Amino acid sequence: MSRHHHALLAAFAVALAWPAGLSAQQPADQRRMDSLAAEVRALKARVDSLRARLGPTPAAAPAARPDTSGADELAALRAAAAAAVGTDTAARADTGTRTKFVGRERSQPQLNPEISVTGDVRAAARQPGVQRENFDPREFEVGFQSPLDPYSSTKIFVSLENGEVSVEEGYAYWTGLPGRIRFDIGKFRQQFGELNRWHLHALPETEYPLALRTYLGSDGLAGTGISLYRAFGGLGTHEVTAQVTRSASDDELFDGAGRPTYLVRLLNFWQLNRSTYAQLGGTALYGTNPDSSLRTKVGGLDFRLTWRPPARALYREWTLRGELFALRKEYGGAGTTRLGWYAGTTYKLSQRWIAGVRYDYVEDPPSGLITRQIIPSLTLWESEWVELRAQYAWTKIAAQPSTNQFALQAVWAIGPHKHETY
Repeated sequence: MSRHHHALLAAFAVALAWPAGLSAQQPADQRRMDSLAAEVRALKARVDSLRARLGPTPAAAPAARPDTSGADELAALRAAAAAAVGTDTAARADTGTRTKFVGRERSQPQLNPEISVTGDVRAAARQPGVQRENFDPREFEVGFQSPLDPYSSTKIFVSLENGEVSVEEGYAYWTGLPGRIRFDIGKFRQQFGELNRWHLHALPETEYPLALRTYLGSDGLAGTGISLYRAFGGLGTHEVTAQVTRSASDDELFDGAGRPTYLVRLLNFWQLNRSTYAQLGGTALYGTNPDSSLRTKVGGLDFRLTWRPPARALYREWTLRGELFALRKEYGGAGTTRLGWYAGTTYKLSQRWIAGVRYDYVEDPPSGLITRQIIPSLTLWESEWVELRAQYAWTKIAAQPSTNQFALQAVWAIGPHKHETY
């Protein structure tokens, strides 16, 4: 008889001896053991029968079709033995490997969030005027990102800016909700137009467009509240976002009302061909301050056209983008609408070099004075971790002399998330 048969008989012998030592168990347990012993005895009888059938094989047996009935019987016997003693012996016999036990708990590294740090420093000189504050450590940002469970995730960005520590963003979000809705709650930069959602270090220039800073707040539009997002198809791809927040730009836009503000955005996306896509969006923001009979309305239109050939995306890319802003602040039903807009383009000259230019036009909300800017720039995308940019800005305010500014920006990042837009 083969080595496997001896091992199997030894297992049966242990199984037969095991119930005999349980005479002190309760009657129900004893009946179970008696039933198990009867099954094992029946299996032993089958082993004896199989051993007689297999017998020794002659050394010089003629070639013939192998009789696999004995092997099939042995496999069935092993499966029955495993079922009788309550183990996975059959699985181990078939695979020839040891049983592996896998825990479902999260390991310590998995419990840690992904941590990224970004530095953004700028040197600048102005003409005319006295030179001061030419070197500006504008922002150091620490980002924490992690899935909370299979249904939700979180992002928290802590900013050190001008010697002050603040939470730039901190929110949790849920995806896969009924109706394919995404739900966010916390503090976040809001979905107004093309660039407001981007972090400062990820912009194509060193600053947000002048119209955005003038009409949405010096740091752009952010708020604490809730956000609902839904995407759908049909003649392109479309996204709808609705947000209710207390705005961080409350003092500038709503005279410190501290009341809820409401934002709705529709974004439409079309893939024109394999290399080119276009998007067109519209946004509306509304808030009130009953104490001063103020109603603030901000509307926006934005577009982007991007050409990125798939075979040469590392070396060639062209983007044209622009936004139009309209701000109206009404006191007692009367007010004036101010307009501002920008148009900019960037072109990737090679894998590392990106050239760009932007034009700004803004009507000042209180006075109506018009400010114009022309901002060319040249960016060295050294790697995913390091980016250097040289920029010139020509600024002209109505009835005032023009000014010139030269700036050099350095952005670097460590961690899994590099120059992330948001």
